[in-house]
Amino acid sequence: MLRDELLASKRAEWLKLKALELGFSSVGISVAQELTDEAPRLEKWLNEGMHGEMNYMAGHFDKRLDPRKLVPGTKSVVSLLFNYHNPDMPEEEGTPRISQYALGKDYHYVIKWKLKELMKLMREEWGDVEGRVFVDSAPVLERVWAMKSGLGWVGKNSLLISKKKGSYFFLAEMMLDIKLSTDGPVLDHCGDCTKCLDACPTGAIIKPYVVDGSKCISYFTIELKDAIPEPMAGKFGDWIFGCDICQEVCPWNRHSERHTEPELLPKPGLLQMTKSDWLDLSEDVFNNNFKDSPIKRTGFKGLKRNIHFI
Repeated sequence: MLRDELLASKRAEWLKLKALELGFSSVGISVAQELTDEAPRLEKWLNEGMHGEMNYMAGHFDKRLDPRKLVPGTKSVVSLLFNYHNPDMPEEEGTPRISQYALGKDYHYVIKWKLKELMKLMREEWGDVEGRVFVDSAPVLERVWAMKSGLGWVGKNSLLISKKKGSYFFLAEMMLDIKLSTDGPVLDHCGDCTKCLDACPTGAIIKPYVVDGSKCISYFTIELKDAIPEPMAGKFGDWIFGCDICQEVCPWNRHSERHTEPELLPKPGLLQMTKSDWLDLSEDVFNNNFKDSPIKRTGFKGLKRNIHFI
């Protein structure tokens, strides 16, 4: 037993070191088990329609709650954070804005490659290790696992927050068939602060720790395929793809540091675009400039809808 625990500890330490070398900011590990406490919360959120048109959130309920059903044989869930913070703003005031995470190359490609490289290194070091890696691409309760693994707490804006590093992070997971030493959760440090609730212009944070996804600016500008409801007019500010307001006002993001990943740097000329440039955006320019960007998800027509709505 002692030998197994020592092996699990050494492997966890090695894994964390290699992940940091690949550019991840933090790594935490949990035992794979059913998230029984999350079932009633998720069911209530879905039953109240807070997922809007995001029908994929209602699918694979059991797999979403138990990683062993999603990936049979899973013994350990590894949660990883990857910094995307870029505080640079458009040069011209009043120019349409894009959420920081979408300024560069599509994070799915960037992070997935790093996870696969980490899996490759693990197999070279340990031999036959089986598992799967995920980046916002499967029914996984990412924030819950990151919280259980000690990477932060889920704040009142429903985002994972680190006391030392803020909240501008992509979340990723590895589900592995080996035992690794685990980490414990940290305390919630939101306290009495309500800055995120007070700042949300659409009232999407309906109460502390509960976000109605169907009212979020990110939902309207990315997920919603129909016309944006007229009652939302004038509430989006300059946001045309995503929204960072609840992160911008969060006191813990005073600790956020600029990321150092070249592939996540803003597309050339993106922050120099004027409001006229956005209004005159053609489909050809959209396809050329955003072919490997998260912005392609909304499509040309969706982005033009957003631009003309604000």
